Amino acid sequence: MTNRTRVLLWTDTPTAYAAAITAAGLSDRVAVEVLPRKDTPSAAQRAETEVLLAWGAPAGLLPEMKRLRWAQTLTAGVETWLALPDLPSGLTLTCARGTHRESMPENILGALFHITKPYAAIVEDQKTSKWTRRVATPLNGKTLGILGLGAIGQDLARLATALRMRVIGTKRGVARLAGVAEVFPPDRTDEVLAQSDFVVLLLPATPETEDFIDAERLAKMKPSAWLLNFGRGHLIADADLIAAVQARRIAGAVLDVFRQEPLPVEHPFWTTPGITVLPHLGGGHPERDKVVASLFVENLGRFLDGQQLKEVVDRAAGY
Repeated sequence: MTNRTRVLLWTDTPTAYAAAITAAGLSDRVAVEVLPRKDTPSAAQRAETEVLLAWGAPAGLLPEMKRLRWAQTLTAGVETWLALPDLPSGLTLTCARGTHRESMPENILGALFHITKPYAAIVEDQKTSKWTRRVATPLNGKTLGILGLGAIGQDLARLATALRMRVIGTKRGVARLAGVAEVFPPDRTDEVLAQSDFVVLLLPATPETEDFIDAERLAKMKPSAWLLNFGRGHLIADADLIAAVQARRIAGAVLDVFRQEPLPVEHPFWTTPGITVLPHLGGGHPERDKVVASLFVENLGRFLDGQQLKEVVDRAAGY
């Protein structure tokens, strides 16, 4: 038992991860402990844990975990981890990048249909037995701009192309991508904004993307264009977006992520006509733990065999 690698599953849903470890045949090589999110690792867990699976960690904890060599986050974004003032420099950090691909592209398509198809209004009409003829706007022929053509953005592009939309977007390291008519480098973001009927934000949280969509960039968009944020809340300057929507400088926005979650009841996003607030619908789905567990167990096997891990966080890049 003492020769086994000590693994701490710090999550309220450990079943999928424990089952994946067993299914991968790694049970004899690891000693697994489970800890609910509300609890804090014990002195023994802080002293002995070598591998940590967690949503996050409070300041002051990780430096006490002297044997900790690798932490697997349960999220794709790692800004809260990188913001820790005492994140150990030698700790390998891997993220859950790519595990939202099961549902995020579909949820973004759902937002596009919500904007262009009058079903929500029809449901309201039905409550009063009101027959109102309404016209749906086609997505066919519209331009979808994706800022952040990572795994999710590329999946979204393929689905949007099947709807006969024209897809453009930005990506570091410009290359041809399936379903994307043109890929721009980040410094040509304004060209994407100017051409797009719908702009989807899928950028990571980094110092460079703080208030990325501000009054200046909103002014580059078409007055008929919509902004959809499924990336990170801090990508948008909130007051600038509210002003742009109220002044009809853009048609509106669908927001799924916010600087503070849950969104405070007093925030003007709730009451601004033209802005739709979603409760971080994003990439969650009933089987997501199994998807993340698959990545974690593959990495666990690599870790035990001394191999390179997948989805290692680049601390300099911020993701």
